[in-house]
Amino acid sequence: MLRIRRPPTFRVVLRITHAPLLVACLLLFILVSASASAQSGQISPQINPQKRAQLEAAIARFMAANSTPGVSVAVGENGAEEWSAGFGSADLESAVPATAHTLYRLGSISKSITATAALLLRQQGKLDLDAPLQKYCPSFPAKDTPISTRELLGHIAGIRHYKDGPDDLETGNTKHFLNPIQAGIDFFKNDPLVAKPGTEYHYSTQGFTLVGCAIEGASGEQYVDYVHQNVLAPAGMSHTVPDDRFAIIPRRTRFYSKDKSGAITNADFLDSSYKIPGGGWLSSADDMAQFEVAILNDRIVTRATRDLMWTPLKPADGKPDRYALGWATGNEVGMFDVGHSGSQQGTSTDITIVPERRAGVVVLINLDNVDATALAIELMKIVLEPPAPPAK
Repeated sequence: MLRIRRPPTFRVVLRITHAPLLVACLLLFILVSASASAQSGQISPQINPQKRAQLEAAIARFMAANSTPGVSVAVGENGAEEWSAGFGSADLESAVPATAHTLYRLGSISKSITATAALLLRQQGKLDLDAPLQKYCPSFPAKDTPISTRELLGHIAGIRHYKDGPDDLETGNTKHFLNPIQAGIDFFKNDPLVAKPGTEYHYSTQGFTLVGCAIEGASGEQYVDYVHQNVLAPAGMSHTVPDDRFAIIPRRTRFYSKDKSGAITNADFLDSSYKIPGGGWLSSADDMAQFEVAILNDRIVTRATRDLMWTPLKPADGKPDRYALGWATGNEVGMFDVGHSGSQQGTSTDITIVPERRAGVVVLINLDNVDATALAIELMKIVLEPPAPPAK
C-alpha cells in the first residue's frame, strides 16, 4: 500500500538508558505483555486462538527488532472489531503499561478523519468539492489559478508541505494556538504554489489545514466541533481528542525517539495545535478500530460517498497516483486496500482496511521513525489467512 510519511529531524533532549540494557528489558516486558494481553485489551469470543497467537508473535518480533517502548493494536473482520491489546510501556519513567485504550498521536491518519468529515458535508449538499476554496475559506488569498477542496484532499492543489532547513517554523512548532485553522493558514498563505492546481501530486499537511477551513465555512461550526459531532460520535470514538499539550488527557502516552546510538530518549517537543486537520489528533487502537468499523458499515457516510472518497485522483501530468481523497490506496495483500500512515515526534501509526473482506488493522506506536505500515501489513496478512485445520 502506498503510505505517506515524512521522517522529521529530531534533536535528542533526554537520555533515558543505554541501548543494550533497554533491549533486554523490552524483550522481558514484551513477553509479559503478550501473556497479559487479555487484561490490556478486549478479546472477542469469535477470535481464532491460532490467529491471536500469530498476531502476538508478530508484534513481539517487531518490538524486539525495533526496541519499541509501546505498541497498541486492533484487528477486525466481517465489519466488526475482533481483538485489541496493548504491549510494552506507555510511559517508561512511570512504568505505565500500554493498553488498547492508550492515546497516541495519530499524525497523518488525522487526514483520513478530516476527509471523512469533508465528504459527509458534500453528501449533505453543504460542500461543493469543486468550487473555489474561497467560497468556504475567504481568509486564504486567491492564487493565479483557483484551488478546490477536491484538489486539496488529493494533494494536487499545489500547496507546499513543510519547509526544509532552518526557516521551517512548523515541523517543530512550540507555540500553542487557540484558533488552530487560521494559525495554520498564516504559516503559508502568502507562499507561492509549488505547482499549478490539478497538475501534480505534492503531499501537503498544510493543504489539509485548508480542508479544515472549508469544513468550517460549509458547516458553520468550528472544525473540531463538527468532526466530534458528525464523525467521532457516530463511530463511537469517545476518547479521540486534539493533541492539546495544556489539557489533562487521561491515558495519553509519552512520546519517544532514538538517538544515534539507538538509546530511547524523550522525543523532541511539538505543539501540533496549528495542524489538527492534517496531523493533530490523539486516539487509541480501540477508537480507531471503531472508525474502521463505522466506515465499513456505512455509519458515517454512504457507500457511494465512501467509494468516491477511496477513488484516486488523476493529476494532469499523467503520473501514476494511488492517493484518493484523504486516503491512500494499494494492493499490498493481494487485493484492494486503503488506509493511511502517520509519523511525527514520538509516534508512528498506520490504519489499513481491506474492503472486500471487511477487515481492518490499527497499529499505534509511541516511537518515531519506525515502520508501522510494515507491521500493519503483516498483521493484516495473518487476519486474512484461513486458520489451519486442527491437528488430527
